[in-house]
Amino acid sequence: MIGIVSDSHDNLAAIRKAVEFFNRKQVKAVLHAGDIISPFMVRAFKELKPKLYFVFGNNDGDRVTLTKRFEEIGAISCGDFGDLTIDGLHIALLHGTDESLVKALARSGDFDVVVRGHTHDPGVRILEGTPIINPGECSGVLTGKCTIAVLEIANLNVEITELELD
Repeated sequence: MIGIVSDSHDNLAAIRKAVEFFNRKQVKAVLHAGDIISPFMVRAFKELKPKLYFVFGNNDGDRVTLTKRFEEIGAISCGDFGDLTIDGLHIALLHGTDESLVKALARSGDFDVVVRGHTHDPGVRILEGTPIINPGECSGVLTGKCTIAVLEIANLNVEITELELD
């Protein structure tokens, strides 16, 4: 299983809940689809046991310090676009500000899955056989809901979960 999170927007409590959830589920890796925002957010990921891969979102400001802080805890920066293979699953990871790019990646046939964020709208849609997964927003800033996703590698089933914040 792969954990998916996006749009954490400086909500330390929400990320801590997501980290607890992913550790409990024993996911193999966690993908963050951007809009982490500030370098201080990295401390919320310190307890994450699986490898973390992240891309930048349109609201991520200090990319140099974000990258440095994440590298200090063993996370991997993919810049603006991640081309990842995890257990044979070829994944495109991006924030998704350009909807035409998201669609083009899904239509290309090059990826098994496209993971995106940006819209804060959780869900999975299939475009020409390729799932496009958006975990929604971890921060709850727009919808009031903290949502994340888990992707089963073997069958591409996706479970979107709403986490309760204190």
